[in-house]
Amino acid sequence: MMGRLEQGLGILLILIILLDIFLIVLYARIGTSIIGSRVGRLVWAIFVAASKVFGSRQGAVLSFCGPIILVLLVGVWALGLTLGAALIMHPELGTSIRASNGETPTDFVTAMYAGGTSMAIVGASDFTPHTSPMRLLFLFNSLIGMSVMSLTLTYLMQVYTALQRRNVLAMNIHFLSGCTGDAAELLARLGPQGQFSGGYTNLSELGVEMTLAKEAHHFYPVLFYFRFSDPYHSVSRSTLVALDTVSLIKSALDDQKHGWLKEAGAVVQLWEASMMLVTTLENTFLPHGAPDREAQPDQRTQDRWRARYRAALLRLQQAGIEITADGQAGAEAYISCRMQWDHHITNLAPSMAYSMKEIDAAISGLGSKDSLNDPRFRLHVAE
Repeated sequence: MMGRLEQGLGILLILIILLDIFLIVLYARIGTSIIGSRVGRLVWAIFVAASKVFGSRQGAVLSFCGPIILVLLVGVWALGLTLGAALIMHPELGTSIRASNGETPTDFVTAMYAGGTSMAIVGASDFTPHTSPMRLLFLFNSLIGMSVMSLTLTYLMQVYTALQRRNVLAMNIHFLSGCTGDAAELLARLGPQGQFSGGYTNLSELGVEMTLAKEAHHFYPVLFYFRFSDPYHSVSRSTLVALDTVSLIKSALDDQKHGWLKEAGAVVQLWEASMMLVTTLENTFLPHGAPDREAQPDQRTQDRWRARYRAALLRLQQAGIEITADGQAGAEAYISCRMQWDHHITNLAPSMAYSMKEIDAAISGLGSKDSLNDPRFRLHVAE
């Protein structure tokens, strides 16, 4: 009875591991993993707690979290399959399964070795089956081992390909904004002297890249834990700049001259993809999910948003872009747009150990305020 119970437990363990591999690698849907998601959350929590003692080097420490999660996930899969095979083989050692030479040990460590080698994870097996069921088990284990190895290698390559694409999106936004992280600076560079015909192509590309980033996180949730020391690589920074750009297009540009841009499909795509990305990450990885939309921000927050809007209008004017004639109505429209996404960013950014000062460069004064006074960031120098 104990032997049958042990074998039943081994079969259950193998099925759980195979199901987790299927859900992560083949089914590829965010939030469906059994083991992988728990490994990621646990390792991330440990890294965040441990990295606090490193002070200013916290970001460098956290940058190792994503790769380590991948290594541990593969290790858990391999160990789980080996342990499951060992539980099945242990009662059969010395009878249905024997050593190729000499006496057959019957301890559990030997069963682990036999299970691992039968799956081609360690090497050639020193044990041979002597009954038909055990021969089928060895064959099944070999097929599992080869299949899991192939799927794992493919998965790792796809994860890093998706990570590269996400980083390319982040760098494109960073460079288009003049390395400031300010949406007003980005918008000024997309439409110099009010000419958005060329910049619309860049805007369309950003919308496509943001959609790809959203789907990349949907297919490979482990991307969430790849955190870089530089804030401009973060999803929070990329989505904030993208959503702020759309908010300024809707609220700051002149309706008669740039009304076509406000209704353009690329603008809608950039908004929807950014919103879907940030809310998907919140709902999947944060304990309380995405927060409900606040009815009304406090007065201090509104004043900060108005100041940000005024600075954006000044930068757009300097770039020769026609802005709205009604600044007050534009400010209210900007606040209305920002209310739809700001609380999502302020909820997501701290979860990745970024401060809002690092993420929101325009309001913190790290980007737009300096760029307004720096001739290197201007398209022309005033006489």
